[in-house]
Amino acid sequence: MSRIRLHRHHLLAVLVGFLVPVFAAAQQPPAAPQLPALQQDPVAKLDDPPVAKPLPGKFLVPAGTRLPLVLHNGITTRNAKPGDPVYFETLFPIIRDGRIMIPAGSYVQGEITDAKRPGKVKGRGELMVRLNTLILPNGYVVSLTAVPSNASTGGNESVEEEGKIKGDSDKGSDAGTLIKTTALGTGIGAAVGRSAKGAGIGAGIGAAAGLATILMTRGPELELPRGTTVDVTLDRPLYLDADKAQFTDPGRASALAGPPNRQPQRNKIPF
Repeated sequence: MSRIRLHRHHLLAVLVGFLVPVFAAAQQPPAAPQLPALQQDPVAKLDDPPVAKPLPGKFLVPAGTRLPLVLHNGITTRNAKPGDPVYFETLFPIIRDGRIMIPAGSYVQGEITDAKRPGKVKGRGELMVRLNTLILPNGYVVSLTAVPSNASTGGNESVEEEGKIKGDSDKGSDAGTLIKTTALGTGIGAAVGRSAKGAGIGAGIGAAAGLATILMTRGPELELPRGTTVDVTLDRPLYLDADKAQFTDPGRASALAGPPNRQPQRNKIPF
């Protein structure tokens, strides 16, 4: 009898040892199916913008394309205001896939979206320009979205992020004004007081006069003269109707003289 009981206990232990893992596995959530690894382009990134695809009956000029333009109407922060129109012309044909998409001499129209005059103490003149209409030589009108990415104005204007055009700060002229007025005050004080003390008082008066002149005078106005060349970049793809964008002539831009090289002037003092 004892051997039979031992065999029964041994059999029960074996069954328990087998069934416990089975019950434990049954209570676990099903494992997620293993999907095959995706083969990704090592150059592509997840945050890259989707590449625009050609549409039936359309020619595609992709986003990021640069258009070299020349300005037909001069602009200055002295009187510019939001809503004022700006008129440009393309200088060089845009070619893609061996086809002339935008001939030279096409017109581009836009507007000033923001204008800021230079401050009297600090701050440069600023302009924001948005281009929104392209007129091709055959009269075909297309909507576009583009902002300046570079400008050659003949002065010290520069283009920053989002197409903001900024003028010069003219710090050198400020320093020159202080030097001139301080020297003038020193000479007058020395002549009147005939002493080093008189010269020192005169220098202080001259420096104060120079500082007051700077504080009352604006910085140089931002200027885009007629003939300024500007590079603009397309913000989004440009789709052209294939039956309307049939060009075999590369076109020709108007002959406009470029702006002369210039230095900003401030008439702070009458000498």
